[in-house]
Amino acid sequence: MFMQGLEMALFPLGENMAQALTRKGSLFWLLVFAFTLGFSTTVAEPALIAIAKEAAHIAAAGGILDNNPETLKSYALGLRLTVAFSVGLAILLGVLRILLNWPIHFMIIGGYVLVMLITIIAPQEIIGIAYDTGGVTTSTITVPLVTALGVGLATVIQGRNPLLDGFGLIAFASLLPMFFAMVYGIVIFGI
Repeated sequence: MFMQGLEMALFPLGENMAQALTRKGSLFWLLVFAFTLGFSTTVAEPALIAIAKEAAHIAAAGGILDNNPETLKSYALGLRLTVAFSVGLAILLGVLRILLNWPIHFMIIGGYVLVMLITIIAPQEIIGIAYDTGGVTTSTITVPLVTALGVGLATVIQGRNPLLDGFGLIAFASLLPMFFAMVYGIVIFGI
């Protein structure tokens, strides 16, 4: 039923949005839309809200954050906004990749190499949370909408593979949050 709903509602919606934005020929508005879609769907993701709150409580219990409501709320909000920004940037890069036909395998391999390298210097307190944010951000709200955009855009542009290009956006949306969450940990906790 869920897949039927995607095929009947969200995929055509994504295709129509992609067609309308590409017909107007405004790369700027297409990229703004892509970033906004990634950011807004992620910041509203229930799983991310829950994991950010839990991460704040665990950090306070471990003695690395002050255990007062303002600090916990600030840390959780900062983590959520960092992850949402990274997903927005990931979708923007994914749309650019579709438009410019950049090879997906180089971008994903390069991204995972960066994640592994930053894992070496990131504080231990953030590494587990960072890796979890990669999976949490590709959940109920984000995946259908981002996939609809990717598939729609890849369908509109000749020579693109909707399956590869549409789902490549999801790979970026799970990769960049890991990197950005570890950068957030470096800023908050230090190296």
